[in-house]
Amino acid sequence: MIDMILIEAHAAELRALLSSANGAEAAGYVLFGVADIASDPWTGLRRRRLVSHEVIPVPDEDRVSASGVHVTWSTRSFVRLLKKAEERGLVLGIAHTHPGSTAFFSDQDDRNEKDLLRIVSNRSGDGHGFASVVLGGDGSVCARHWTSPNRSEACERVLVSGRELILHGVGAMPVEEMLDRQARLFGPAFNPLVRSLRVGIVGCGGTGSPTAMLLARLGIGHLLLVDDDTIELTNLNRVHGSRLDDVRAKASKVDVLAREIRGAEIGVQVATFRGWVGDADVRDAMRSCDVIFGCTDDHDGRLFLNRLAYYYGIPVIDMGVRIIPKSKDRPYEMAGRVTVVAPGTPCLLCRGLIDPVRARDEALRRTDPDEFERRKAEAYVSGGGDPAPVVVTFTTETACMAVNELLQALTAFRGDGGMKPERRRRFDAIEERTTTCSPRQECEQCATPRIWGRADVTPFLHRIG
Repeated sequence: MIDMILIEAHAAELRALLSSANGAEAAGYVLFGVADIASDPWTGLRRRRLVSHEVIPVPDEDRVSASGVHVTWSTRSFVRLLKKAEERGLVLGIAHTHPGSTAFFSDQDDRNEKDLLRIVSNRSGDGHGFASVVLGGDGSVCARHWTSPNRSEACERVLVSGRELILHGVGAMPVEEMLDRQARLFGPAFNPLVRSLRVGIVGCGGTGSPTAMLLARLGIGHLLLVDDDTIELTNLNRVHGSRLDDVRAKASKVDVLAREIRGAEIGVQVATFRGWVGDADVRDAMRSCDVIFGCTDDHDGRLFLNRLAYYYGIPVIDMGVRIIPKSKDRPYEMAGRVTVVAPGTPCLLCRGLIDPVRARDEALRRTDPDEFERRKAEAYVSGGGDPAPVVVTFTTETACMAVNELLQALTAFRGDGGMKPERRRRFDAIEERTTTCSPRQECEQCATPRIWGRADVTPFLHRIG
């Protein structure tokens, strides 16, 4: 099984690079990062995901000829880039246009690409291949991955990923009466689209549990729930689906939500992972997602998701709730925040939403609690304070804001432009505003595209420890 993510900025770069004023076909190269997933969380099958990392034009001196039905160029640059890709652990891809039609692979494409495969095999040996992408004049995209000997695998889906989410390769499906009302609003293509999506939710508490319930009722086909906590008595006022029996049984939050969603029998496949999001065992699951909702309040978890979004081109919709009680010196402060993290948007670090010192202390508490307590006693790390106040209506409304951003990415119901990088809603003042910032010049994640789509690296996400 193989699929592909084209990062939105790379897709736009390709379209611009391959546009032709005279309607002739054009070609270019793409270097892809590779995510080799040992076990897809919903099927248990192996999966390879190619993620666009860099777009490279065909050098002028290598171009031979082009017309409305063909494009020809020398393979010199192809061979040079094969070496570069091999040295960096990437996959080389070729991309070309069919400006007068939808995207498809022609008989001529088959013949030409088999010739290229022989070049790859002669240079690198069996087991090495390359990717091929076709951009149709109608906006469609198709892709495949050539492998030795003489065989190609079609990418079952191509996701153009960023502030907009455009999924190519979604087939027709029977009309579901349960989802008819939303199809009347967004059109017949909407329900097959959401059924095809794979969505992760990290943190299944006050914001994560309503997010999971809302996505399930929308008809999202595949949900991944990640959390390491159990249901406590104080969770009952805001964790949707939780019961007093769950407190007595010390049931995990992910199991409670999975029980409620499966019990509704609404066609959602649910996978669960009880643990911290950065655990090695959950990496396959996270890399299999198309979009992730960050509903965790720990800084180390946010730091992990922040890097994942850029390395794998998977948008993270992060959310938070800030509630400060009224006092004699100040009025209530009640606010929800939804921030979109993806290549092309400022990251959570540049926005000041992650405290690296707190992230370090949280990691120490999780991996070495004895050392954490020793350092806490010596005032080297921060300890836990009183729990923050929280009300179910505000956490649920924040979840609604976040899910509506996903709807905007899929349908553009608010107009073009995709998801807003950040929205903040004041519940006490009945106001909402959008915010943005400029990346810090030294930020490796959002200031430059150097790591965008780099995918699998050692150590994972280049995180030490």
